[in-house]
Amino acid sequence: MTGAPLLLYNSLGRAIQRFEPIDATNVRLYSCGPTVYNCAHIGNLRAYVFTDTLSRVLTWKAKDLGWGPVTHVINITDVGHLTSDADAGDDKMEAAAKASGRDIWAIAAHYTDAFKQNLADLHIRAPSRFPLATDHVLGMIDFAQAIETNCYHLEDGLYFDTTTVPDYGRLAGSRDDAREARIDPVAGKRHPQDFAIWRTSGPGENRQMEWDSPWGRGAPGWHLECSVMSRQYLGERFDIHTGGIDHREIHHPNEIAQNQAMSGTPDTGATFWMHNNFVVERDGKISKSSGAFKTLQALVDRGFHPLAYRLMCLQAHYRSEMEFSWEGIAAAQTRLKRLAQTVEALRARPGSASADSTTAHLDRLDTAVSDDLNTPRALIALDELLADKRVAAADRIAALADFDAVLGLDLAQLSRAALRVRPVTATIDAPAIAERLAERREARAARDFAASDAIRDALSAAGVEVMDGDPLGWDWRLDA
Repeated sequence: MTGAPLLLYNSLGRAIQRFEPIDATNVRLYSCGPTVYNCAHIGNLRAYVFTDTLSRVLTWKAKDLGWGPVTHVINITDVGHLTSDADAGDDKMEAAAKASGRDIWAIAAHYTDAFKQNLADLHIRAPSRFPLATDHVLGMIDFAQAIETNCYHLEDGLYFDTTTVPDYGRLAGSRDDAREARIDPVAGKRHPQDFAIWRTSGPGENRQMEWDSPWGRGAPGWHLECSVMSRQYLGERFDIHTGGIDHREIHHPNEIAQNQAMSGTPDTGATFWMHNNFVVERDGKISKSSGAFKTLQALVDRGFHPLAYRLMCLQAHYRSEMEFSWEGIAAAQTRLKRLAQTVEALRARPGSASADSTTAHLDRLDTAVSDDLNTPRALIALDELLADKRVAAADRIAALADFDAVLGLDLAQLSRAALRVRPVTATIDAPAIAERLAERREARAARDFAASDAIRDALSAAGVEVMDGDPLGWDWRLDA
């Protein structure tokens, strides 16, 4: 592998740029984390498949480009995120506590643990740090005091005046009436884009999370936490900030404004701002507000392995919308099973690795991921490696370690049997399936195809899809 330059799309300027870390000994990456008032839906989780892929590529390429390790921070928003995009409505955490009658701290802990389990199930590596917003409120107060000359006071809190920093909203691009429509009006705001730095609790307001501040007892604005935590753990200037494309319009421009006010310069904090696109269904974007959002557990309950969703994400470029459908996730699971079976067959062959024979395949992997994380092309390179009969099986398995390091599918360890996930609605258990499949093998061996078809149809009626023939062999999956 020659170590191709890494080209990444920078939302700040809307252009592909060559990435070089500020400090080659420490590549610094910050990702906006979840607001832990509910389970993450699969659209949320796409953001972390993307940022994990980015972190993996940075780590993998480091050995050829002479970079040090990646320091990756994902924050946990357990206070401050309002139900609207700006400064009206309840805090999402407080709203969840009121609706459920539960302790807000217990809600935050529960959904934080659930989020971390989602990441583990998707083979998303744990970041260097998972800082909690509530652990950094005093730092947010200090930060707000330092930029108070850029702010003004209203009855309900402290607001940032966006006209006090250069090029406010440059990250979001040109003026967008739809974007401004997402910002609820607040009486007394000087400009529609101004945003809350601190929200003072109103008379009679019963919050479970509030702190004393120079502007009254209350809670920080949502945008403040990422500026404070990225600065604390990565420094005033760091390499890459990631998030969903919806953050590009309001949340991240507000972070940048805060960073500029603190530094007293036009510097934006991160050099690269990178955003993944939405997951959509035919009837619109997947979101919690729909009331029927899909979680990773919902996929598992339907019989799909979490890695099938990871593969589905990798099959689409991170900057493209990704359409979710049950047919699409089924196709991804079938593709994953085929990959697992191919690797199992290669592992079973004797031989030793010679390494040089896979150089061209690793170069193709490098070319793909160096071109703005082109994972669809990287998957094609993976297929080509596994199918290349000119290369010894042991060499292909050795090269697979590099593909696993970048794509995170863990194919070198993954068995086809491990991909069998029983849906919660399944009406037949695995031993019974095995018994019927054995009967079917005997029927086919005796060329009794009528009996074979009858068994297949009976299994289908019980929720089992039998998948015969090459390359799947005697495989099956349970349907919901």
